[in-house]
Amino acid sequence: MANETTKAEIKPVETVTVKVDGRTVEVPKTTPDWQGNPIPTTILQACKIVGKEIPHYCYHPKLPVAGNCRMCLVEIGMPAMGRDRKPILNEDGTPKIQKGVLPYDPSLPRGAIACATPVAPNMEIHTDSDNTKMMREGILESLLINHPLDCPICDQAGECKLQEYSMEHGQANSQFVETKVSKPKQVDLGPRIMLDDERCVLCTRCIRFTRDVAHDDALGIVNRGSYNTIAAYPGSKFDNNYTLNTVDLCPVGALTSKDFRFQMRVWFMKETESICTSCSTGCNIKVGSRENKVYRFEPRDNDAVNASWMCDEGRLNYKWVHREDRLKECLIRNRNSESRSVEWVTIIQELSERLSKCEKGSVAILASARASNEELYLIKLLANHFEAITDCVPRKGEGDDFLVQSDKNPNSNGARAIGIAFSEMGIQIPEIDEGISEGRIRTLLSFGENITRVGMNDELLAKLDLLVVSDILGSHAADKADFLLPGCAHLEKRGSFVNGKGRVQKFMKAIEAPGKARPDWEWLRELVVHVTNEKPADTLPGLFNEMSANNSAFGGLQWKDLGSLGADIKI
Repeated sequence: MANETTKAEIKPVETVTVKVDGRTVEVPKTTPDWQGNPIPTTILQACKIVGKEIPHYCYHPKLPVAGNCRMCLVEIGMPAMGRDRKPILNEDGTPKIQKGVLPYDPSLPRGAIACATPVAPNMEIHTDSDNTKMMREGILESLLINHPLDCPICDQAGECKLQEYSMEHGQANSQFVETKVSKPKQVDLGPRIMLDDERCVLCTRCIRFTRDVAHDDALGIVNRGSYNTIAAYPGSKFDNNYTLNTVDLCPVGALTSKDFRFQMRVWFMKETESICTSCSTGCNIKVGSRENKVYRFEPRDNDAVNASWMCDEGRLNYKWVHREDRLKECLIRNRNSESRSVEWVTIIQELSERLSKCEKGSVAILASARASNEELYLIKLLANHFEAITDCVPRKGEGDDFLVQSDKNPNSNGARAIGIAFSEMGIQIPEIDEGISEGRIRTLLSFGENITRVGMNDELLAKLDLLVVSDILGSHAADKADFLLPGCAHLEKRGSFVNGKGRVQKFMKAIEAPGKARPDWEWLRELVVHVTNEKPADTLPGLFNEMSANNSAFGGLQWKDLGSLGADIKI
């Protein structure tokens, strides 16, 4: 009975019958707008549903509709109406379609902007007709009148919609013979944005984003006619934490990032799906790299996390990966602070021998909430073997009411779910300090943290019999370690995080690690095998599946279930 009630409550989706390029299709009567509110389905949305892409500049699914570029003009036909306001029918009883703009000139196309015109019953949409092509050619010719024809030196070349559409929908010859209007070049719009007004097509995407999404009404259009330009409010700079999203939105080369400007041609770069690690939001990103160097981060669409956006701080948080003080060698030090560089086989073997002599309860582990779930799971296996006290270092900072969270660790929830940290992260650190001071804790394993920053000074560390440090960058703690193991940045390995809302997301390897640094989960697994005699899965997907099966919070989630957008768990 309950199933029957549920089925009865499911209302069928209302549809509208239209014809697209001669094909009769049914499309939903309403679709969500940029804020998720249902509005009548537009021609552009209907065509996208049936696999027909309409060229456009000003339209963006995550912005309010402006309808000002006119690039999405298509020819439409509507049922003809008689004087009695009833549809005129053909001999076969079907509605008679009126295509021209009667009664003025039936030879002219009846054009409609697809981004703002709702579909209507029996509407005929012609996306490839001669009249549609003629309208597109005219719009492109108008947009190119004052546009500089310097694609080879434009920083947007290779991902410019004006360049693409002029090839696909434009015409070879222009009727324009007058002198082009010269607009400002290399305008310093803000600390991270450069503007070339001569390339702007006035789509107003940047204006709508700053006003309606970032809620910083900083940009507008000044001057009139052919001299229209984008500008910041007089006397101010375009400067908020989301300005670089306007570079992504700009369909041409008008707005460019000062950081990426003229650094690399986009067709040379490899794109890798990854996650931003600057805070617990876990924005989905694309990593642009070439020859083992990262050149930029861009947001990747995921409506469950960051929509199409990311903050400037997170976007620019990649250069540290190429710092000169990266740890690249496996080092073993004696009590005279003399170190020797060894191979991974040697350091794992010698470290395992030292750890095998540790008594249960005499070990403490300080892990990082920037480590992946798979790494934290292996660390938890070590902790269980030694009955060790564990914790993670909390990182707090400023957040906002948009994307930036005050928790600056990308995997705090993963650390809690796996049992490395408590709900109040860092609460066990004073107990670890006390245990070292009193001599109860003789061995400290630090993974991905500079322990000297949480109050563990040289005097305290000198009381340890064994200090093991694994990290990415050099630090004072690394200089004091008996065993130093070089770790990888998340861009140099695969794994998964649990973001602040409980969404498990995976990240993929974009570049190779420097020197002898290798993915942490690989050598951690070897250490677990040598020390505990357990045999965790030897592949990353297998390790994730094993971790999920052994932690109820993950609900049996499988690696294959994550896809590119992730999956939610209960936290």
